Amino acid sequence: MSTKAPNPVDKHVGSRVRMRRIMLGMSQEKLGEALGLTFQQIQKYEKGTNRVGASRIQQISEVLQIPVSFLFEGVPSGSTNGEPFDGASPAYVSDFLATSEGLALTRAFTRIHDSKLRRSIVDLVEQIADREAPEDDA
Repeated sequence: MSTKAPNPVDKHVGSRVRMRRIMLGMSQEKLGEALGLTFQQIQKYEKGTNRVGASRIQQISEVLQIPVSFLFEGVPSGSTNGEPFDGASPAYVSDFLATSEGLALTRAFTRIHDSKLRRSIVDLVEQIADREAPEDDA
């Protein structure tokens, strides 16, 4: 008996749920409690093993304090030849935020309320990245 692979959209939505839950420092148990589910069901949603219904997506977005659209940003779509739909984050953003470093950096950065300081940090990181980038010999 063969097992069916999770749908790419279900996996994507699940990974976005996981990413946001971790950004909030929330456990699978706590999210499950808020939704009236077990942590095992949350695991299945996050892996894309089980599909998330529309009403549950609405509940999840409320608990995680995000718009429903957040869960679908950068969703894989055959109809657009791999191009993100309007308003979607590029895939590298999701990939970065799925790493422990990306989550840690995002958490720390969002705790900085001074907009000038935040801009200075972005400028600094961009300067470092420019120095690290290989030079074009064209």
